[in-house]
Amino acid sequence: MAPEGLAAAIRRALETGGGSGTVLVAVDGPGGAGKTTVALALAQALERHGRRVAIVPMDDFYLPSAQRPAGPPGTGPVGGAFDWRRLRGQVLVPLRAGRAARYERYDWIRDVLAETHDVEPGIVVVVEGVTSCRRELAPLYDLRVWVDCPRELRLTRGLARDGESARARWVEEWMPEEDRYAEEHRPRATADVIVDGSADEGDDAATF
Repeated sequence: MAPEGLAAAIRRALETGGGSGTVLVAVDGPGGAGKTTVALALAQALERHGRRVAIVPMDDFYLPSAQRPAGPPGTGPVGGAFDWRRLRGQVLVPLRAGRAARYERYDWIRDVLAETHDVEPGIVVVVEGVTSCRRELAPLYDLRVWVDCPRELRLTRGLARDGESARARWVEEWMPEEDRYAEEHRPRATADVIVDGSADEGDDAATF
């Protein structure tokens, strides 16, 4: 399915949605799968069809270090580094009710919550990032997208972005934690659309 085909699926979700005019979409998948590329391609396709789109990154809901679960990797709550409760309360629930959303962006450099962002209702809102479709949030979306990609390619992409020095964190921490999430929350099984993210980033031939 091309990006326009995925956009058509969202337009169908709008036609059958909850009546507020807002369409909530989750683009989930493991690190390096191509979620950001898919979300951007989706937004561009929708905008070509006259739809207004806002992208809300899960990275904006990372917890400041003092609030993250303590202990070795794999011992805390699944996805515990992300503040899914704040995402639900500040963004998904208000928009689902037809109200504007306002949330604070996590600043990765300063390790604090920074400026506020406003998201108006009545548009397509794409929440992009790993754990965006965890079981506590999944029912709030009109469409759930899972981005698939082979493990080795994901690691290659991750190291190209983060550097070889990040290999241990990818292999020993991040990827096993994403495996825990996929096993316990089953976001792929509950997805409405599964996207092949293995094409080169920005490649128009990526299949949906």
